[in-house]
Amino acid sequence: MYFAPDSVTWRVHADPSMVVAGIRALLQQALHPEAMAGFTAHSSYREGAWGRLARTAEYVAITTYAPKEEVDQAAARVRKIHHSLGLDAPHLLRWVHVSMVDSFLDVAKRSGMALSDQEADQYLLEMKTFAQLIGIDDVPTNQMELKKYFHEINSDLIATPEAIEGAKFIVVPPMPTWVRLGTPAQGAWAGIAALALAALPQWAKTLYGLPHVPGDGVVTNASLRMTRLAFMAIPESLREGPHRKAARERLTL
Repeated sequence: MYFAPDSVTWRVHADPSMVVAGIRALLQQALHPEAMAGFTAHSSYREGAWGRLARTAEYVAITTYAPKEEVDQAAARVRKIHHSLGLDAPHLLRWVHVSMVDSFLDVAKRSGMALSDQEADQYLLEMKTFAQLIGIDDVPTNQMELKKYFHEINSDLIATPEAIEGAKFIVVPPMPTWVRLGTPAQGAWAGIAALALAALPQWAKTLYGLPHVPGDGVVTNASLRMTRLAFMAIPESLREGPHRKAARERLTL
C-alpha cells in the first residue's frame, strides 16, 4: 500500500464527511473553464457527472487502501482517461487534484473531525503521492501553499453556463417518479448536495452567483457537523467500503 493505516490519509478518507466533500470537489472543479470543457467534450455534464463522482470515489478508495500493484493499474487507467479528455496538461491535472484535496480536507475539518494544523499539512504532503500517480509533482504540500495556489489561480476561474447547469443538475437531479414519490431519496440527496454547495469557499460561491449571507458559514459548519454525526451513528460495518475492509483484513493475516 502507498498509505499506512496510521496515515492521516486513511483517517480523512474513512470519515463520513467524504460524502459531502466528494460532491463539493465536483462543484469546485467545474469552475476552471478548460477543465469544464474537457469534462463536457465527450459527454454532457448531465450524463457524465454521476459517473465521474462514482469513479472518483472508487479511485480514491483504491489508491488509499489497495496494494501498490492494483493502485498502479488504476492510476494508469485514470491517466488514459485524462488524455482522452484533453485533461492531461499539468496545470489542469493540478487544478483537479488541488480542488479535490482542498475539498476533502476543508469539509473534514469543518465537519468536526479532529485535525491539528500539523496533521492537515501532513495530509497535503501525503496526497502528493496521489498527484505523482497521475503524472504531476508540483502541488501544494501544506496549507500555506494551498492558500497561495488558490490566490494565484483565482483570475482564471469562472462559472460558465455549463458549470452552472451542471451544479443545478447535481443539487436537484431528475429521478424516476417512483423514486421521487415512493422513497426519501430525492429529499435526502438534495439536502446533502445543497450542503456541499454551501460548503464551497466564498470565492467559489461568488463565482456561482450565490449571495453572501452574514453568518452562513456558521450555519453551514453546524449542518456539516450534524450530518457527520448522523452518518457516524450508522454502524461502521455498514459504512466501511470494501477496499478499506479488505486492507484491514490483509493487515491481520
